[in-house]
Amino acid sequence: MDATTRWRELLERKDAKVPLDEAALLIAAHANPTLDVAEQLTRLDDLAAGVDDPSTDGVCRMLFETLRLRGNRKRYDDPRNSFLDQVLDRRLGIPISLSVLLIEIGRRCGLTLEGVGMPGHFLVRDTAEPDLLIDAFAGGQRLDFAACERLLQAIGGPTINLVPTMLAPTGRRPILARMLANLDNTYRGRSNVRSLLWVTRLRMGISELSVAEKAGLATALADLGCYTEAAEFLEELAIANDFDDETHDRVMKRAIAARASLN
Repeated sequence: MDATTRWRELLERKDAKVPLDEAALLIAAHANPTLDVAEQLTRLDDLAAGVDDPSTDGVCRMLFETLRLRGNRKRYDDPRNSFLDQVLDRRLGIPISLSVLLIEIGRRCGLTLEGVGMPGHFLVRDTAEPDLLIDAFAGGQRLDFAACERLLQAIGGPTINLVPTMLAPTGRRPILARMLANLDNTYRGRSNVRSLLWVTRLRMGISELSVAEKAGLATALADLGCYTEAAEFLEELAIANDFDDETHDRVMKRAIAARASLN
């Protein structure tokens, strides 16, 4: 089974049944078709087996002290920061990829860790200590609510106030969507059309995206020259959703416009 087919199969499952590690590695496999996903999953098994203390602190020590994983502050936009195999090879990542590794190594050690998609920065929560967030980008630093607010303000400005909903758990498909959105920004900055194409196609398979986001992805696909594919996606979107007449017509007009670009 190729990486795209397997991706679609996984994304059809209920959110809690989506294997975050495998799905994240399938993203990496689109950038590197020679990547052996099964081998990388075994690599994660072996890392978890090497954790002396199967606690959150023990997993953090292994990842951030023994392996010396760290945030890539100098080349934050390097696409390799988003691929789990490359993060482990290079010991460099961004908040969400480092967090996914922490979550998945922790799961293998019997821990329940969940992603937290705070605006501008991804964190991890240990459900056994819900009031303390873990910043994998900062080497596993623990953050209370006040520290999270300071971090948010450092990113978005001093007038932004942190509210509890900003620290709500993030589902697995939304985590994958955020990883792909990061890659979209990275590849757009590099004008890498080939990579943008597979990223856009993978994003289109995530059901949690809003209708507006899905329509925007279809437009992006048309901008990449895939007019028929974009039109078909928009037509399916119009059929699959119980839109009012105005919204239905607007989506169909986009589909017609995409097909017209073929002429």
